[in-house]
Amino acid sequence: MKRITSVLILLCSMFTIDQTYAQQNFKSWAKTPPMGWNSWDCYGSSVTEAEVKANTDYMASKLKSFGWEYIVVDIRWFVENDKAGGYNQTDPKYVIDKFGRYLPALNRFPSAADGQGFKNLAKYIHAKGLKFGIHIMRGIPTLAVKEKMPIKSTKYTADQIYSTALQCKWLTDNYTIDATKPGAQEYYDSIMELYASWGVDFIKVDDLSRPYHQGEIELIRKAIDKTGRPIVLSTSPGETPIEKAGHVQQHANMWRMVDDVWDTWPHITHLINIAQPWAPYIKPGTWPDCDMIPLGRISIRGERGGDRASRLTKDEQQVLMTFFTIFRSPLMFGGDMPSLDPFTTSLLTNKAVLKMHRESTDVKFLFNDRKKVAVTSTNAKTGQHYLALFNLSDEPDPKEISVKPSDLGIAKVAKVTDSWRGKVVQNDGKQITVNLKPHSCVLYEIK
Repeated sequence: MKRITSVLILLCSMFTIDQTYAQQNFKSWAKTPPMGWNSWDCYGSSVTEAEVKANTDYMASKLKSFGWEYIVVDIRWFVENDKAGGYNQTDPKYVIDKFGRYLPALNRFPSAADGQGFKNLAKYIHAKGLKFGIHIMRGIPTLAVKEKMPIKSTKYTADQIYSTALQCKWLTDNYTIDATKPGAQEYYDSIMELYASWGVDFIKVDDLSRPYHQGEIELIRKAIDKTGRPIVLSTSPGETPIEKAGHVQQHANMWRMVDDVWDTWPHITHLINIAQPWAPYIKPGTWPDCDMIPLGRISIRGERGGDRASRLTKDEQQVLMTFFTIFRSPLMFGGDMPSLDPFTTSLLTNKAVLKMHRESTDVKFLFNDRKKVAVTSTNAKTGQHYLALFNLSDEPDPKEISVKPSDLGIAKVAKVTDSWRGKVVQNDGKQITVNLKPHSCVLYEIK
């Protein structure tokens, strides 16, 4: 009897260890902040396979060597007749299988024919040395519920696991999945199994964060772990409640802090202010997410506005990239890469800035009065300190911003280099001071 009890205890212990391993192992899939391209800002809900491949080719040849690696197909890839400037919710033509799982629309993704799903597109992207991602909405299709579609490998049907409570207000393709219902886990297992079979490396799950759908987040985490495939999980959109920081950090690789960030100055200042309390949660494998980078050519068929170059000034674009990189946010470029201009390219390929983004630790706000902002981090490998100073004010006159070496935890400054320009900046070693015009910044590497 003692031997049986010991065996049972050992098995339970092993099960607990396996659970813990699965829970922690996903953090190794994104040891540095993910970098890639997402189709949303330029193509909205109507991106095509040809456009995805064109951006894949560009990234592979021009940006891969700088660390850019994910190609992500955003929302509603399963709708044949969606539109720019919003969503067709009047008469959407869904593509769905008999188990209530969305499939790529063939008129937009022809390589999905013959039941291939995204397999062939993933193979194309992988052959370029890149990784493939998709966007999905949380929940189960309303069509699957209406037609009582079976949940794969179970006795349950879609109408037995759904709830109309907290249905997404801005897109009604899906119902909420009630995490307490038998079959709920199995449905998420079935769609993640499908995505893993396609070769998906990244999944952005929408409408999870506000309100915070803890039950569905846990179902998704378990479902991904069951596939055995390292699929990076991104929760979206914000604002993720700060009181759920501990929970989201144990279930997702990245999570949104704000709603969509577009190419207007108020979006940028709002983001910086919202981000401040999230700084302590920046850890390898789990990243607070500043959203996509709305630079370059955007809104070709986007949600907001017409085809355009980013409306942010060059100084404002540099503010955005400086904050995203020193804060160590995931970098998901939203513009059309084949249309990249030299200035935007320079923001995406600065080796010193990307090294800071990849290697720095201990991100801190030294101060933030909504006009003057100072953010710092360190490089544990080299001993260097990084300092970003921002003038977010709309007032016309320049503002003087100063930081003492002691604020950085050092006795004296030996050398200051402007990271964007690669030039040494003169200083007296006792204080770092700069006069910044409105809507501008500097990024310094300090020895």
